Amino acid sequence: MNSLTQYLRFRITAQITTYLKLQAKPRIKPRFVGTCALLVAALYFSSPLTCQAATNEVELDNLTWTEAQHRITSGSTTILVPIGGTEQSGPYVALGKHNVRAFLLAQKIAQTLGNTLVAPVISYVPEGSIHPPVAHMRFTGTISIPDSAFESVLEGTARSFKQHGFKDVIFLGDHGGYQKNMQKVAARLNREWANDPTCRVSALPEYYQAVSVSYVNTLRNRGFSMAEIGTHAGLADTALTMALDRSLVRADVMAHAAKPSESEGVYGDPRKATEELGQIAVKQIIDASVTAIKRVTAAR
Repeated sequence: MNSLTQYLRFRITAQITTYLKLQAKPRIKPRFVGTCALLVAALYFSSPLTCQAATNEVELDNLTWTEAQHRITSGSTTILVPIGGTEQSGPYVALGKHNVRAFLLAQKIAQTLGNTLVAPVISYVPEGSIHPPVAHMRFTGTISIPDSAFESVLEGTARSFKQHGFKDVIFLGDHGGYQKNMQKVAARLNREWANDPTCRVSALPEYYQAVSVSYVNTLRNRGFSMAEIGTHAGLADTALTMALDRSLVRADVMAHAAKPSESEGVYGDPRKATEELGQIAVKQIIDASVTAIKRVTAAR
C-alpha cells in the first residue's frame, strides 16, 4: 500500500468517525456516510494489495484483457501453450488425462519460472484415422482431428500471442503422437519471422522427453521392467496421472484386477503405479522444462 493510499484511508476513516459522533445533529446529511463508505471501498479494492491476485495469476483465462495487457508490459512475455488430447488410456484411466496433466504441469512450470502465463489447453488433437478407425480411435471416447486442422490451431494461437506482445510462445505437448506437428509449426513460423525478432515459437521437446526417456530410466533403475513401465497406460503413464489428479485413475478397481491387455488399450502394466512414483515424473518434467525455457528465452 503506498503512502498516498494510507493517508486517504486515514482521512476518510476520521471523517466517518466524526459523522458517527455527530449523527444526531441535523446539519449532517445521511448520505455523507454512504459517500465515505464508497470512497473507502474504492481505495481498498484499487490498492496494490487487492491487485495482487491478478499479479500472481498464471492462467490467461482468469485475467481481464487490461490485466493481461498490464502483465505483458510489466514483463510477463512468455506464454505456455499446454497441449493435451482426449484419448483412451485403458479401463482404469480417464479419457482426459492428457488435458489435466498438461494444464497442471504448465501451471507449475509457469509458477516456477515467474513472469509467465498459461494459455487454455488445446484438447483437440490428431489421434488417427476416424473411418476406418485406427489406433486410439478404435476405443470409445477418443477424439481425433486432421493434422492440418491441428497445425492451423497451433499457428493461429502463436500468431495471436505475437500480436499481443508475447516474445516467447512455448508449446508443451503431453502426448507423443503430435510432437512432429508442433515442431513443424514452430519451424514454419520462426522462418517467417526470421527478420522480426519480437517473437519466437518453441516446441519444447524436453517436456515430453522427461517422461518418455528420463522417467522411464528412473523406473528401470528402481527395478521395474519395461513390460510394467509400458508405452501407453502402463505403470509410468498411470503413476504420473495419479500424482497430478488421483480421481482420474480407478485405482481401487485396478489394484484387484488382472493385468490389462493391449486389446483393452493398455501397453504395460499399471497395477503397481503409485502417486509417490508419479511425483518423480512431475519433478523431472518441471525441472527439465524450466531449464529448457530459461535457455530458450535467454538466447533471444
